[in-house]
Amino acid sequence: MSLTDIDGVVLVGAGRMGLALARGWLNAGLRPEALTLCDPAPQDAATAFADEEGVVLTPVPPREAARVVVLAVKPQVMASVLPTLGTLIGPHTLVVSIAAGIALASLLDGLATHRVVRAMPNTPAQIGQGMTGAVAAPGVSSEDLEVAEALLAAAGALLWFDEESRIDLVTAVSGSGPAYVFYLVETLAAAGAAEGLAPEDAMKLARQTVIGAAALMDEDMTDAATLRQNVTSPNGTTAAALAVLMAPDGLAALMKKAVAAARKRAEELGR
Repeated sequence: MSLTDIDGVVLVGAGRMGLALARGWLNAGLRPEALTLCDPAPQDAATAFADEEGVVLTPVPPREAARVVVLAVKPQVMASVLPTLGTLIGPHTLVVSIAAGIALASLLDGLATHRVVRAMPNTPAQIGQGMTGAVAAPGVSSEDLEVAEALLAAAGALLWFDEESRIDLVTAVSGSGPAYVFYLVETLAAAGAAEGLAPEDAMKLARQTVIGAAALMDEDMTDAATLRQNVTSPNGTTAAALAVLMAPDGLAALMKKAVAAARKRAEELGR
């Protein structure tokens, strides 16, 4: 199914992640008149986006039932948002939630439909390079799946799961993952500056190194471990650095703790 064939998409919550998805949809062919943004207190970015793209921005949900409702609100306010959707949810409405930690059971209890997909995209969705994990409730039809796939795949790669428990892990790995990469750039640049580089030079080196490494992985499907080995000469500079990063208390141990903490927090948000 093409996004050009989809009408009546209402995005509830026009924050950073919601707008990232909306940009991806429009870039992939969704017509501006087919999209409505709903946010009671939109930020300047949402207002500017609506003006530039010719998209309706409203503080309250439309009265007519939508074909698709995408919930992009913070998980902490989901319980207060669901009762306000009212007639927006009709018998043929598909609901897609991207709120971290909010379980399908909670969504089904709070909505007048069993047609619910829970998904977790990440912010590179705004340039079509996102990674999304998704799971569908039993009441989702085959046509609903096609619609959900068209919307979610417009943001980048899409991976469906049969077990909902995997979505909290998706949140911990790819949902929060861009922040880990950005922090890697911060720390790499700071380390270079500490060794004597000008801070702006260190940041340029760190940013482009990560950009280039990511582009190489995109072009070369060799596994990451082999790519690492390919740039590591025995007893060379890279090997010296990796001896520190790969120590028992190094990056692997820290990343395991970080992902576990993110997964735990995702589970807490759903309670």
